[in-house]
Amino acid sequence: MALNTKYRTDEPEIMDDFAMEGEILRDALDKIAKINQLLGGNKLTLQGVQDLLPANPNEIVIVDVGCGNGDMLRTLAEFGLKNNLKFKLIGIDANNFTVSHAKQLSENYPNISYLCQDIFSKEFLDVKYDIILCTLTLHHFKDDEIVYLLNTFYTTATIGIVINDLQRSAIAYRLFQGLCFVFQLNAMSREDGLVSILRGFKKEELVAFSKKLNFSKYKIHWRWAFRYQWIISKI
Repeated sequence: MALNTKYRTDEPEIMDDFAMEGEILRDALDKIAKINQLLGGNKLTLQGVQDLLPANPNEIVIVDVGCGNGDMLRTLAEFGLKNNLKFKLIGIDANNFTVSHAKQLSENYPNISYLCQDIFSKEFLDVKYDIILCTLTLHHFKDDEIVYLLNTFYTTATIGIVINDLQRSAIAYRLFQGLCFVFQLNAMSREDGLVSILRGFKKEELVAFSKKLNFSKYKIHWRWAFRYQWIISKI
């Protein structure tokens, strides 16, 4: 049967339930991180951060919203250490179980901390940062919510925003079905992954968001594994 990807779906994902916890969620978080590593997703976000970094920076505060198990923050911590960069890294997720799991995995990284917050809350507005990351998170929201969030991110960040998210594509959908078999993903990961692709984006939609929000300096690149790298700079 033909798959229609013309419009973003509003179908919810199981992981959107912030009260969810347990071994199934832990397994899903860790496998998502592993797949993201193998398909170059972490590299894509890291390249975006490198693109935004000023010359000879002092301490840079980087926030990762929807941080999952914290894998991207640990990648950044290791990159900073290797390149003599002073990073203060903050992971934010609305699920307390997810935050606890990320904290446990990041015990050996003193410059990483975590907050359990809803990014639509008043508390989130008090978080200060230079660069904000949104890796495989933006597609979870509806268009009006995305406009609100991007406006908040842009207003607060001193340097910019790095977004790494899915292309909405029938080919990506079919390839992910094969990936589910290879990685033996659990039922929740399979279902959410397929919905995620249908909640992903076309390039013209990202351009439209940029124009609506009057972003003057931004770049949108298609990258392998059917991703878009969207870098928004304020400097």
